[in-house]
Amino acid sequence: MREGHQGTGPGAITPDGCAVELYARLPVGEEPDIVAAAIPAGAHLLELGSGVGRITHPLLDRGFRVTAVDESQQMLDRVTGARTVCSPIESLDLGETFEAVLLASFLVHAGDAAVRRALLATCRRHLAKGGVLVIQREGEDYHTRLPRERVDPQGFTVRILSSEPVGDGVHSVRAEYEFPDATWSQTFRARPLTREQFESALAEEGLAVDRYLTEDRIWVRVVAVD
Repeated sequence: MREGHQGTGPGAITPDGCAVELYARLPVGEEPDIVAAAIPAGAHLLELGSGVGRITHPLLDRGFRVTAVDESQQMLDRVTGARTVCSPIESLDLGETFEAVLLASFLVHAGDAAVRRALLATCRRHLAKGGVLVIQREGEDYHTRLPRERVDPQGFTVRILSSEPVGDGVHSVRAEYEFPDATWSQTFRARPLTREQFESALAEEGLAVDRYLTEDRIWVRVVAVD
């Protein structure tokens, strides 16, 4: 397990505390539509942290080619129709570039700043000239509007129970997913980033915001700075 990360519940648990069976159950939201609208039609997309393919599969259906990367082979075993690569994102070097790169799941908020820098360096390394990077960042009240709960129309409940500072600007976050027949929990470390801090982190790796894609500024289109 990665330091400060853990998970409970049925089935396999990945090094960052994610439960494979849980993510196989989660429904597809608006994410594929947001990503598809931000990248060139039919682009070859490098998806970093694909998990079981919750975003991968809808993008394939929309005509994109996808190379899906995850550090969990058990997650990748659920992905069909895409090229898959099992690797930690921060050390990935495929020796090729892509028209579009996706870094979702709030990975840019990695608790370890060195890991965050390595994630963004991987994005930059694989971005073709003129390509676009799409990043999902945390909402600006994610660590203050707590506890919070959302009941999904499909009959399960998501709770963000706590976000406790553990030093050096890092928080330990505890989440719970309750289904009628099973419950999963995940504890992980996240580094809250203001808009200014986020944009500064991009600049360190030769990247810059092209535009914020959603009103809440959670989804961002990023480009390389020549």
